[in-house]
Amino acid sequence: MNNSLKKTLKLVVPILIGVFLVLYWYLKTSVEDRDQILFYIREADVFWVSVSLLLGIIGHISRAIRWNFLLEPLGYKPKLSNNILMIFMAYLANLGVPRTGEILRATALTTYEGVPFEKGFGTIVTERVVDLFMLLVVVVVTLLLQTDIIISFFEQRGFNLNGIFLLLSAGVVAFLIFFLFIKKSNSIIAKKIKTFVKGLLDGVFSIFKMKRKWAFAFHTLLIWACYIGMMWVIKFTVPETANLSLNEIMVAFVFGAFAMATTNGGVGLFPILVSKALGLFGISSVSGDAFGWIMWIAQTMMNIVFGAISFLLLPLLNRNK
Repeated sequence: MNNSLKKTLKLVVPILIGVFLVLYWYLKTSVEDRDQILFYIREADVFWVSVSLLLGIIGHISRAIRWNFLLEPLGYKPKLSNNILMIFMAYLANLGVPRTGEILRATALTTYEGVPFEKGFGTIVTERVVDLFMLLVVVVVTLLLQTDIIISFFEQRGFNLNGIFLLLSAGVVAFLIFFLFIKKSNSIIAKKIKTFVKGLLDGVFSIFKMKRKWAFAFHTLLIWACYIGMMWVIKFTVPETANLSLNEIMVAFVFGAFAMATTNGGVGLFPILVSKALGLFGISSVSGDAFGWIMWIAQTMMNIVFGAISFLLLPLLNRNK
């Protein structure tokens, strides 16, 4: 398979999956249900949607500030305004092709702030590792808070508790075997993997060496509080979800995070999984679908509008570069 075909598939396949999921949702809902869902979306309280968008913007600004904490030990301190615009650009780019936003951020940082690409990209990788850790923390906390509900969800779909633990144990054993094999192997692939992992670990541990590590930790918590808060306030836009607790919203957040990680910006899959999560707490599929679509439309429009503005503003504000 040539490189051109690979690039085309990477672009087209995620989009086709998103289109398929949207069609699947459309066909599985009745005309009456779709009308009710569209009614909820049209009548969504603009105030709460605006609060959700504001929290998203605060989260992106906090991410821009935190990024400078990683760049300072390397001897660079880009303009905060440039950081913010680059981050919005990256989120817009990721809607088209997943993970291209990270490359775009590092490239823009090189162009407008003179930071070498590999150094800028290294800080972005470190960010992603920290975010992955935070997501795992959220997942574990959610599992502890809603253990019975989540186990019941898997049991209803043919999984039992013993099967789940057996699957997890098998995964841990497979990982340990893979780790030992890579550690002892001297093959080219093994060396590349070890070099990559070492770079990730160096990036993570560099956090403990930075001068402003507590500020970094604060902004990391703020970013994730904003992410969860974005979804929590959306509950007030649909009557049936208004009384959901934070614990219940966190289950929907975890399902939504999985959707965002596996498709282009969660297109199609985000509303479906969020609706399934809310169904665990007795929320009807109509209200669950409406909640998921309102949340997805709000955050996607934020990334499109502010991302497009950032694409225009960044070169204008840095004309001398």
